[in-house]
Amino acid sequence: MTLTEVGIRECTTDDELFKLLSAELKRLLPYEEGFDLNEFLEETRTIPIGLRAMAAIYQLDVSLTLDDLGWHFANWHHHGYCEETAWALKELEAFEQAELFAKGYAVAQPWWDKIGELLAEDFSAFVAWYPDSALDRATMPLTRRMWDLQEIDYGLLGYWTRHARKYPHKVVQRPP
Repeated sequence: MTLTEVGIRECTTDDELFKLLSAELKRLLPYEEGFDLNEFLEETRTIPIGLRAMAAIYQLDVSLTLDDLGWHFANWHHHGYCEETAWALKELEAFEQAELFAKGYAVAQPWWDKIGELLAEDFSAFVAWYPDSALDRATMPLTRRMWDLQEIDYGLLGYWTRHARKYPHKVVQRPP
């Protein structure tokens, strides 16, 4: 079933709307673990802009739940994807998170090649290097603030429902 503006308005709870948005994203972007980020980015450009933004921040939410910003840049070591995430945070009006993410991404740049080398060797090489590294220490203040923000109104995923209610036209698929 395709997401509609009427369907969005009929959702009486954020949980109901979140499930609807998640189902639409899974329908439009049926990716499994280990997907190709270049292909993913191409595919997201074919869906409504609001859903594109939601898809781009999902993994950041997971990273903040399980790890931190430094780990995120290892798990999602892709300039285009990071730039898409930064754009998406702004699109969803998560302005403080967008600023924190942009600062974290900038801080990670001197270590970007090193992260890539460690990942090429084996992810366990990154796992051994990262704790208490200069990157960990540099991103931790930003991570702590992101963690604080995650405690408010469902964190990053709370922006999905707020965006859909405020801009339903940005999340529905238009007929060709």
